[in-house]
Amino acid sequence: MAAPHEKMTHGEPYTPGPAGGAHIHKDGEKWTLVLTRELRHSPENVWQALIDPAQLREWAPFDVDGSLGTLGSTVKITTVGLPSPRITKTTVKRADAPQLLEYTWGDFNMRWELEAVGSGTRLTLWINIGHRFIAMGAAGWHVCFDVLDRLLSGTPIGRIAGPAAMNFAGWQRLHAEYAKQFGMEGGVSE
Repeated sequence: MAAPHEKMTHGEPYTPGPAGGAHIHKDGEKWTLVLTRELRHSPENVWQALIDPAQLREWAPFDVDGSLGTLGSTVKITTVGLPSPRITKTTVKRADAPQLLEYTWGDFNMRWELEAVGSGTRLTLWINIGHRFIAMGAAGWHVCFDVLDRLLSGTPIGRIAGPAAMNFAGWQRLHAEYAKQFGMEGGVSE
């Protein structure tokens, strides 16, 4: 069995690119991580990957027991990779296909914005996060977005999420790059 850093796609190992496309907003004690990625796929295809349980299982750090694409629907979200299951229920707050999706994941407010750019999509995730975890969250979502892009390109590499992602080659580098970008090297700064 291949080590996590040896995940393969068409014979080539996956290595995450440099940190980028992330910034933070601070409003009082509330911190929000904002990640943006340009994807080569239509908003309709990206939307399906954000709401469909089977596709989420391939790239996201959680599983869902139903579609996230219907306003008002209640869905169970299970965080992956933890020693014991962490299951929360969410109600979809907004589902404006294929442009805007909002729901909660435990204590996290998740807002996905999709904007058509040429033949692709600019995907933006807004997620509230504890300031101590911003660089970690940015690195984790960076890898998830890479896995999503590969999935939608027809070259899936399998989910790389949760604590296992921290052992993946390139994750520590990404974490350090995001910590530096956010001025959090050697600890946390405000």
